[in-house]
Amino acid sequence: MSDWNKNTSGTAQSDNLIEVKDLVVRFRQKSSKLFELKPAYFSAVDHVNFQVKRGETYGLVGESGSGKSTVGKAILRYHNPDSGNIFFDGTDITHLSEKELLPHRKKMQSVFQDPYSSLDPSMTVSEIICEPMEIHQLYTKKERKERAAELIETVGLTRKDLLKYPHEFSGGQRQRISIARALSIHPEFILCDEPISALDVSLQAQIVNMLEELQDRLGLTYLFISHQLQVVQKICDHLGVMYLGQLLETGSSEAIYGNPQHPYTRMLLSSMLEPDPDVHSLDAIIPDTGVQTYSGVGCKFANRCPYAKERCRMEIPSYYETEEEHQVACFLYEK
Repeated sequence: MSDWNKNTSGTAQSDNLIEVKDLVVRFRQKSSKLFELKPAYFSAVDHVNFQVKRGETYGLVGESGSGKSTVGKAILRYHNPDSGNIFFDGTDITHLSEKELLPHRKKMQSVFQDPYSSLDPSMTVSEIICEPMEIHQLYTKKERKERAAELIETVGLTRKDLLKYPHEFSGGQRQRISIARALSIHPEFILCDEPISALDVSLQAQIVNMLEELQDRLGLTYLFISHQLQVVQKICDHLGVMYLGQLLETGSSEAIYGNPQHPYTRMLLSSMLEPDPDVHSLDAIIPDTGVQTYSGVGCKFANRCPYAKERCRMEIPSYYETEEEHQVACFLYEK
């Protein structure tokens, strides 16, 4: 292994690299009332709590609009939280200034869904990979180019590709370039926000396998956001199921896929069709019973839940631990 790829912090490390505590992120929205003076807000993330252990992959799943990406961007401080706390390696980064955040940003990188829009079309691949190193003032110019050359081969491309521009590559190749850029400054944590959803199935498998290999080699920690449940099952150690900004169920991947508790989780997982239609047919899918709406009172899933009772529409359920480290926000599990 090259010295480029060694993580040498030399400090005592806690089990949790990321801790999210009671996180709330709100966005201003246009009011439907013509003369309303007070601005209207909606909570994209509503009191979310979870931890990501060092060296593991934590997954966030849920329908579009559930708040998954907002959580990820809040952790990287692309969105500023309205309340709650975000800890990175034991340090509360929730309210740090941009200057104070800079050394932490070096350790946190991201790979997004659309690699074409995240890569500057006017820059060569070499310039794209070297840019984070320049921002963080790492290495000499010659060393940056050497680092870029090594990384481009690490992600399965060639040194000749360093002189090309993003439009000269396929979607899968562009995502490899995005990963090389993320790795350039030795991060400990990478936000993978729908990193394969825009790719063909065969390319998806290649990228997922590469992410797993890099994690094993470099000791990386991932937050993997996706709506592709089969992929999440393969790559994630723990996961949270989100709905309208709230975590409805959390636990190990094995526990949630093997024994889903929340009615919403069951609905999601029932849509995972097996290759053999005799094993899992369309008739086995739990039908959707509504749209994502919330009155502001009670359980957010109540209007779609087949088990909802009057209490569910009036009270917000607490989290109940159904087995070790497996929690669900549902009155069905109240003891």
